[in-house]
Amino acid sequence: MAPELKEEKLDQSEDERSNPSYEPIPLDELAKKQSVTIEGSECIRRSPMLTTDQPIAFMEKETRTLHDVFLRGLKRSNGRPCVGWRPGPKEPFKWLTYREVLDRAKNFGSGLVAKGAKANTSQLVGIFAQNRVEWKIAEQACNSYSMVIVPLYDTLGPQSVQYIITQCGLKLIVIDVNSKAKTLLNACKEGTYCLAILVMMEEPNDEVKRLAVETDVKIFTFNEMENIGKDEPHDFVPPSADDLHTICYTSGTTGFPKGVMLTHANVIADHAGVLAAGEETYINFSSEDVYISYLPLAHVFERLMAVAMYYEGARVGFFQGDIKLLTDDIIALRPTVMAMVPRLINRIYDKVWAGASQSLIKSFLLNRAVKSKSEKLSNGVTTKNSFWDKIVFKKIQNTLGGRLRVCVTGAAPVSPDILNFMRCALGIPFTEAYGQTESSSGICASCPGDYNTGSVGGPVLCNLVKLVDVPDKNYFAKDGKGEICAKGPNVFIGYYKDEEKTKETLDEEGWLHTGDVGMWLPNGSLKIIDRKKHIFKLSQGEYIAPEKIEGILLESPAVSQVFLYGESLKSAVVLVAVPDPESFEKWCSEKGVGSGAKYEDLCSNEQVNKLVLEDMRSFGKLRGLKSFELPAKLYLSSELFTIESELLTPTLKNRRPQIYVRYQEEIAEMYKDLN
Repeated sequence: MAPELKEEKLDQSEDERSNPSYEPIPLDELAKKQSVTIEGSECIRRSPMLTTDQPIAFMEKETRTLHDVFLRGLKRSNGRPCVGWRPGPKEPFKWLTYREVLDRAKNFGSGLVAKGAKANTSQLVGIFAQNRVEWKIAEQACNSYSMVIVPLYDTLGPQSVQYIITQCGLKLIVIDVNSKAKTLLNACKEGTYCLAILVMMEEPNDEVKRLAVETDVKIFTFNEMENIGKDEPHDFVPPSADDLHTICYTSGTTGFPKGVMLTHANVIADHAGVLAAGEETYINFSSEDVYISYLPLAHVFERLMAVAMYYEGARVGFFQGDIKLLTDDIIALRPTVMAMVPRLINRIYDKVWAGASQSLIKSFLLNRAVKSKSEKLSNGVTTKNSFWDKIVFKKIQNTLGGRLRVCVTGAAPVSPDILNFMRCALGIPFTEAYGQTESSSGICASCPGDYNTGSVGGPVLCNLVKLVDVPDKNYFAKDGKGEICAKGPNVFIGYYKDEEKTKETLDEEGWLHTGDVGMWLPNGSLKIIDRKKHIFKLSQGEYIAPEKIEGILLESPAVSQVFLYGESLKSAVVLVAVPDPESFEKWCSEKGVGSGAKYEDLCSNEQVNKLVLEDMRSFGKLRGLKSFELPAKLYLSSELFTIESELLTPTLKNRRPQIYVRYQEEIAEMYKDLN
């Protein structure tokens, strides 16, 4: 379990914490001064909206858990809808009210208790499903009966799913479709783990029923579990603020994923910190808002956005589960609030410009429109009522429902130029947030009006931020550069059953070490500039561990040295490889290409390049690399990496910054081809 955290200066009495001390600041002032140093330390910074050096832990004393959040939303909704879904592609959204969701959550939770589940934090409940109404009902049941949610999701891969079920000792899993149930039951049959109860959102088919009998796993439909609870009701058993809410597994770059333990207080604090930062400025949610939920609820970013809606009594509409139908769902729902990931933002950007390129007139108008609205943006102004909105941008706005007023992006960086284009096109501030699962999501959030720095803004109100030295990469806190660390009530309590990794990430003073390297800008905002270790994140949010991948690709007999490269604004990795000078000619000859050609000529041969890339990708697939870990383009170099050329260390490891500098033109050319 996690080590005991020393709060030191963050200690607060209940009375002090009942009145969060902060004051809104006019946006023009905030944009110029987004963080200030705390008293007695030049290294630690806080939001200037805080009136003391203490981060806030909640917005209201009465709302300290996610059970409380939903009860607050119930009151504020005044009988209005809570969650919605589309029964079919051409059908309108259907809705459940807050009261209906709470009643069904009580029935479902009562049913679980009736079937042996414990109404306390020792009860772990797996949820293995796409976003849908039943996901929320199951989550709310757990929140109201003090059970702990363990989300599972497909992109973790089958081995990681098995690892999580085994590590958590999950006996009870709520699941959506038969294909997943079949996978889990087959694993039970093979003795990988032992489940007791599966609750299915769709009707189990004959094969699932047969496997359940063979493995002695009890199958209930979601409706059956609700009916059981309706017949055997149990009173809510609300959690306390410090009770564990979820074990949220992060996709590991090497080895298995880590289970991030977040309490109700952690999530409530991060919600408060982000909401207070935008209160009366730009994130002023209300019960009139409508949110489209399509990012996986297994991730804390999406759940935090949903919490913000339920807190206000707003509406959450779930997409149909097919990303190809997302645009139709958005048009049908007409959301006012939306979270976007870089991949979606980049797709919208590319589609708009590709469409404009088909016509000289469209291209001319789009360029003029962007130029005009960019001038306003440089002065901190966003608008959707300009002349250019009417003749150019209205169509883009309508494809997202026509009512968007708040957009938030996170998970990975976005090019400042693309983000500013979206601000022009949609006519809204478009907030960029930075954080991690370990911080319950947000650590920093960008400020409207600061559109030209490429920063992620200043600290949110629930945590302090400091930079610490990374001497190996020549980053020093005295220069305003270093590893980003956060401390506050939003920071997780540790990794589940992994004290060693907890100590690596969470120091004795309670500081979360993110592994990201940042720099403070003159206006007090934070800009992400590097990773502490040789790990980077692609634009779709996937982490890449290059050294692990390089080790696998080197199994190809065609190459002797490789250098994998990727960056946060790109969705694919590229590779520089040096073929083995002694065997490459023979390898090519056996493949039937480049007969009689010299080593240098083979390296520049396009057909040879294609074969080498295919060979390495096949080795990668054989060893279980994911599609985004496989190089999309290859440059074959005839120059060996050597100690003398300063491309290798004395221990013959790649000197990554130096190799990048040497091949940056070739890397840029590969990405140009991909674009």
